[in-house]
Amino acid sequence: QLVESGGGSVQAGGSLNVSCVASGVTRNAYCIGWFRQGPGNEREGVASIYAGGGRPHYADSVKGRFLIDKDVARNKLLLHMNNLQPEDTAMYYCLADPSGAYFYTLKPLSESNYWGQGTQVTV
Repeated sequence: QLVESGGGSVQAGGSLNVSCVASGVTRNAYCIGWFRQGPGNEREGVASIYAGGGRPHYADSVKGRFLIDKDVARNKLLLHMNNLQPEDTAMYYCLADPSGAYFYTLKPLSESNYWGQGTQVTV
């Protein structure tokens, strides 16, 4: 189960953090990450990391501005977003991929990935 929280409204150039409680993601091979979907847009992968650790992977559109992090003790996945711009406005979803493919592809697949209800970020 994945439950996102922490969205809100911020002015351009501001920062916002979103988090996700990820229950049941225990295997190190799981990939966890974030994707977003803005109004009228397709799903866009944002960031990914393996549950067991290692270097994260970011979409070019957020590289240098967003940071994905894990709080292992609390089963939490975090996304720190800096220098937010209007084009970052979207519903942000936490994702878990048992296959690990999302780490490289950043393409959410409804038939094989899991995600929560999302949290809205408005810039």
